[in-house]
Amino acid sequence: MDIVLDDGYSFGLGLFETIHIYKNKAVFLKEHLERINNSIDALSLDTEKIFEQEVVEYLEENKSFKENEVLKIIVSEKNRIFLKRDYIYATENYEKGFKINISKTRRNENSVFTYHKSLNYADNIFEKRKSIKLGYDEALFLNSKNLICEGATSNIFFIKNKQILTPNISSGLLDGIIRQWIIKNFEVIELEIPYDGIEKYDEVFITNSLIGIMPVASIENMTFSSKNKTLEILEKYKKAIVL
Repeated sequence: MDIVLDDGYSFGLGLFETIHIYKNKAVFLKEHLERINNSIDALSLDTEKIFEQEVVEYLEENKSFKENEVLKIIVSEKNRIFLKRDYIYATENYEKGFKINISKTRRNENSVFTYHKSLNYADNIFEKRKSIKLGYDEALFLNSKNLICEGATSNIFFIKNKQILTPNISSGLLDGIIRQWIIKNFEVIELEIPYDGIEKYDEVFITNSLIGIMPVASIENMTFSSKNKTLEILEKYKKAIVL
């Protein structure tokens, strides 16, 4: 595979999408393509948009017998790359729930790149790798005002008395595909959520396109043993992706 060293690979002026492939079907493909194509416009990338047929043809040419896989699409001015890799999450991850720590890196809610899935992704991956080395599963970012934003590779939701709450986009986060799905299918309050006081919540879960809905067992030294509402949401999500 030849890669042209354009501004995407020299300066991070490119985009990517990570898509769950279930039984050779791209889950929420329409939504993923809408997001990356909107970002192509927003960042004024001089490249063609990606259409559904292009993805379908790639999957047909690269069929697999695996039930779950991952498709990554990378686009920059002179590059257009499709890659498949193994899916790593298992039932035990959902049974245990994720352990999360707080990153010392603050999310910049004033940067345009915070709101697009760009190739400027080093903070996210570096912080997640640091968290894993420390025995956690995910890092959580706060913004400059000490408000909760998002995980390194996920959006976050809190539940109190069965009411679902999540940080609003202006706090500084990427509007994830599964985040959008939850807001469309459940009553969700979007608001500013300070880090101080999160121990009051009954349940916490995170979302992204690969894990779907993942229960959170702890954030730093705060534990969240309840996950009844989270599992209810997870079951509805599982039914949605097999349609």
